[in-house]
Amino acid sequence: MVIDLNADLGEGFGIWRLGDDLALLDIVTSANVACGFHAGDPVTIRRTCAAAVDRGVAIGAQVSYRDLAGFGRREMDVEPEELCAEVLYQLAAVDGIARAMGGRVSYVKPHGALYNRVCRDREQAVAVIDAVVDYDPALLVLTLPGSVVHEVAAASGVRTVSEAFADRAYTAAGTLVSRREAGAVIHDVEAVSSRAVRMAKEGLVTSADGADVPVTARSICVHGDTPDAVGLARAVRDRLLESGVVLQAFA
Repeated sequence: MVIDLNADLGEGFGIWRLGDDLALLDIVTSANVACGFHAGDPVTIRRTCAAAVDRGVAIGAQVSYRDLAGFGRREMDVEPEELCAEVLYQLAAVDGIARAMGGRVSYVKPHGALYNRVCRDREQAVAVIDAVVDYDPALLVLTLPGSVVHEVAAASGVRTVSEAFADRAYTAAGTLVSRREAGAVIHDVEAVSSRAVRMAKEGLVTSADGADVPVTARSICVHGDTPDAVGLARAVRDRLLESGVVLQAFA
């Protein structure tokens, strides 16, 4: 059984640092690099890409709404042409820097509110996929199982990869519990690592309502901006390896 372990990285901005990117890059197999719209800046992107290349970690462009103040977690109504152009802009920026560092962007993962929006909104999903097609249709798109973006991508010949979230609560419908609700983010190390193993080996997760929900995942995400993110990610990695799972990037 092969699973990828991904995390959101490069989310500092200017003098502000968020999370321990270097430590997480020693743990994960794929890095979702902030593109400057919800977090990140040229220096941070450069350092993150260089460190990922040094460690053989796959680089993904974590595209977002243009929302630095809200960390990309506020849903926005953006015209399709504008959204497509903004995603294309972010993709080109991170891939250009990654290539200068000896790597490349091999996949795209929307961030925050955009991630959730394209799971259900066909128009915005089309805008994101159109940007991928414009830039490089060979790029993979990482997203939630069963979401609208899978259908949109397939219609455009773009391949998708399903992921699960070890440290996020799920609804009975298989979507993520809103961060505005208590318990949306799980911090307990034992709970997070146990969930990751169950996701990988059984394809199941227990929802906030107590029901078992199927999750088909080639990749498991652990967030890099939560307290003790490094400890959580390391525990997930160790438990997966102990259970016989092979950790390998999907791209």
